[in-house]
Amino acid sequence: MEGILSVSEITGLIKQTLEENFSEVNVIGEISNFKAHVSGHWYFTLKDANAQVSCTMWRGINNYVFFTPQDGMKIIITGKITVYPPRGSYQIDVRSMKPAGVGELQAAFEKLKQKLSAEGLFDEQFKKPIPKFPQKIGIVTAIDGAAFQDMKSIALRRYPLVELVIASSKVQGEGAASEIAENIKLLNKQDDIDVIIVGRGGGSLEDLWAFNEEIVARTIFDSQIPIISAVGHEIDFTISDFVADLRAATPSAAMELATPSKDELFAFIGEFSDYFPEKMLEIVSNYSDEINQAISSYGFRVPQDIVKNKIQLLDNLSYRFQNNFDIKLSDRKKGLELLESKIDSLNIDNILKRGFSIIKQNDRYITRKKNLDKDKSLDIKFYDGEVRIK
Repeated sequence: MEGILSVSEITGLIKQTLEENFSEVNVIGEISNFKAHVSGHWYFTLKDANAQVSCTMWRGINNYVFFTPQDGMKIIITGKITVYPPRGSYQIDVRSMKPAGVGELQAAFEKLKQKLSAEGLFDEQFKKPIPKFPQKIGIVTAIDGAAFQDMKSIALRRYPLVELVIASSKVQGEGAASEIAENIKLLNKQDDIDVIIVGRGGGSLEDLWAFNEEIVARTIFDSQIPIISAVGHEIDFTISDFVADLRAATPSAAMELATPSKDELFAFIGEFSDYFPEKMLEIVSNYSDEINQAISSYGFRVPQDIVKNKIQLLDNLSYRFQNNFDIKLSDRKKGLELLESKIDSLNIDNILKRGFSIIKQNDRYITRKKNLDKDKSLDIKFYDGEVRIK
């Protein structure tokens, strides 16, 4: 058995050889089958026209990647060759990653833009109006950046009544996109923020890339508070600009869009105070003339005549109703009196008073001669009393 190696031994030799001779390699290729595991690790395949190699990038290391890798994106990675003994396969343990060029980022930008547009995230129907007189403005940017200082100066000059609430955030590099999204959610948890400005100053496509990330775009779309996107310079466009309720060319322009000008307000108030009383008198006078003309016009008299005619008709109907009611009531009273007279004429006492009498025998009234028993006593009732006959 001399010279025969086990599987573990040959794999170990290969692992040692590869890892000692390829401790650092730079490789260019296209991403395929990219998967961000729940553990935070990244797994993907790097390929070209003729070959492919498996790659891993561990959690913590991948935090330093400023963009989200996508299938089809061409990248340059730096790492070392490792062997995974259980499968006997080799892979690249990636230590850093960057796009192969600006074109790759631009392609990723266009791909995400088309995807979100198809989902309706850019539609005007979802845009919320920007309040004209905000009391509190939330700002998501770097607190030590020039953009924030410019926005503060403009707010103080234009509308010193407004309160600025800064949610300081990284605006470029690793983790910037997640931090921006979290700060937008944080401001949404407050119930007194009227509008949010999200942005930063100018820079390269890589510098602005955090605002092209899907996580930021979806967070802006889900915001209940109106958002103004102000990223870079006037020529710069990001995904955030398309999703936001309003796009500003620069952070300074965003603050001007979010605040009214105190000078314009004072000028309006001054002009209004001078103009308003005179204008109100003029308006009242005009309406007074119109009302008087309307009242005196034939068209206005017609409704009054109609009302008067209806009132007269109502009076006539009321009179006729009352008259008919009285007649009916009188007839009913006469009929009632006649019935009372008839009932009274049939009263037994009145009949007896006229000379009639009632004969009762054995507690029965005798109404016929044949019913009378001559051998028995009987009672005769007169109007003024009764007599027993034995």
